[in-house]
Amino acid sequence: MPPSAAAEAPGPAGPPTPLTVELIPVLRDNYVFVLHDGRRAAVVDPAEAEPVRRWLEERGLELEAVLHTHHHADHIGGTPGLLHRWPGARVVAARADRERIPFQTEGVVGGDQVDVLGQQLEVLEVPAHTRAHIAYHLPGELFCGDTLFAGGCGRLFEGTAAQMHAALKRFAALPGSTRVWCAHEYTAPNLRWAARQRPGDVAVAQRLAAVQERRREGRPTIPSTIAEERATNLFMRAADAAELADLRESRNHWSG
Repeated sequence: MPPSAAAEAPGPAGPPTPLTVELIPVLRDNYVFVLHDGRRAAVVDPAEAEPVRRWLEERGLELEAVLHTHHHADHIGGTPGLLHRWPGARVVAARADRERIPFQTEGVVGGDQVDVLGQQLEVLEVPAHTRAHIAYHLPGELFCGDTLFAGGCGRLFEGTAAQMHAALKRFAALPGSTRVWCAHEYTAPNLRWAARQRPGDVAVAQRLAAVQERRREGRPTIPSTIAEERATNLFMRAADAAELADLRESRNHWSG
């Protein structure tokens, strides 16, 4: 008896395989982020190729995509080397930065959805640190480049305090449980500065103590969460662009 049509028909597609997010420390204080499903991988802001290549190969992962938040060398420097090893990998970056990220294969703008290993990441335009800076939001995860740092925010190289204030408010509106994958290990100095600015702030003091303990143990302080940043990040708590600009000026000149 031939099989029934029902038996031949494929069943409904299941939910996408959940992605694991891990970090690779590189250079002095950078992090490269890896999203993977156990077989395939995407990386965010690879500053160097060799440690990323080694990490992926040791785990038997095939690189399928590279995501960039902005054009600075400590975020894109490893991409040519990774493409030499995995020439078929897609390179996603801001369409407006095609000249400064010339090896991109997929230019995106705010509001685009990027398929990464079967999951949809939303592109957020957050100009401030640079004029074409973007972030990637996967429900529960935020890859924010150098816009938001744990306890701080990026320098204003090509944007304004008003743009940074708008970007941080946009991030603050995400669910509090969203993990914040910021690209540098700046948390302890950011919070030391914040504690000096707000010496009576219990939340800042408690977070600083916890962060210092993690660093003494040699552990990263990333990821943070949106809830932690709302509670202890003075830039995210700034009432307006003028207050953020004042804080940014103070942070730029503080070397504690």
